[in-house]
Amino acid sequence: MTKLIAGPMATLSHEAFRRLVESFGGPDEFYTEMINAPTLMQKGPFEKYYLMNGPKAEKIVWQLTSKEASSMAAAVSVLAPLGGIGIDLNMGCSAPEIVHSGAGIAWMLKPKEETLAMVQGVREAIEKFAPSFRLSVKLRLGAENFKEEEFYDFCQNLCDAGVQRLVLHPRTQREKLSRPPRRFYVEHLAKALKPRGVDVIYNGNVKDEPSAAAALKDCPTCSGLMISRAAVQKPWIFAQLRENLFGQPMDFSKAQEGGGNLIGFQDHKGGAVSANFGTADNSDFSKIGRQIDLMQTGLDYIALLQEYQPKEFFKSRMQRFFSYYCDNFTFGHYIKMKMLNASSPKEAEEIFRSYFEEEPGDRYKNI
Repeated sequence: MTKLIAGPMATLSHEAFRRLVESFGGPDEFYTEMINAPTLMQKGPFEKYYLMNGPKAEKIVWQLTSKEASSMAAAVSVLAPLGGIGIDLNMGCSAPEIVHSGAGIAWMLKPKEETLAMVQGVREAIEKFAPSFRLSVKLRLGAENFKEEEFYDFCQNLCDAGVQRLVLHPRTQREKLSRPPRRFYVEHLAKALKPRGVDVIYNGNVKDEPSAAAALKDCPTCSGLMISRAAVQKPWIFAQLRENLFGQPMDFSKAQEGGGNLIGFQDHKGGAVSANFGTADNSDFSKIGRQIDLMQTGLDYIALLQEYQPKEFFKSRMQRFFSYYCDNFTFGHYIKMKMLNASSPKEAEEIFRSYFEEEPGDRYKNI
């Protein structure tokens, strides 16, 4: 079964966001935002927020970043008691400040022996503290002058060192999102590693049903698709793809678990569907014209942010979320700028509500 995975995004892949996505019927796995291993080991004041494992610990993959091999291995002992699927090592982030620090894709550019020693150290820590954890690496193709044979050899070496999954974003260090991802590298890698029992996940430009179908067609050997930015704009995307591509109906029963977003679905006459989806009146879901309450979903995010993030993070986390989410609206740029300038959650709520008073037609979205 092809897995649908929520990718790691700095300032976004935190518990508040995960809870919002899960309320629609989330992905098979959630990768956390990058956890800086040295800061974690120094017990920084905000690290507890990076260690939150909700809403479902069994879906969590902890992503680590560091320029130091020792701190990457040491972090495993802190993460092990929190549960989850495993540890992911970030070798794909190409943000200049990350690369210059010696982290992210810098691990692909260092002497191979140094990188493999780091991976082996993390593998040994997993065997000691969390033997059930899977070890994965998220990576790119490498620098602009990368050579295919060397790249594939590097991936094989990672597996020799104990890596059990590779998530490949098939672009080089400096290639931007406007450059189409080269999916043939992902499929070639998946075929090469399949005999070893190593999963390969495709990551790059999956944003809707057509792009997901195209990725699955080009990468049939891959074990799954990772989706990041599109999940911010459309937190319901995993449930939608699961239904439309794999024939798994959306689970309306989650509305009874307190997920306000599923109650936001509307019936074919525009009225709110009862949260009691088990009744006979609502048993034939094929007759329901489903709509998502976009206003309520945005307000839910603001509320979750205040519950699961420190106040020092409110503004940056709101800005990041609404910079993508507002693309759902007719006057997206207008409301986006207003939301980015909101100084507090309360002000953000007021601005957001007032937009739908001006543009009531934007409130509901058919899916």
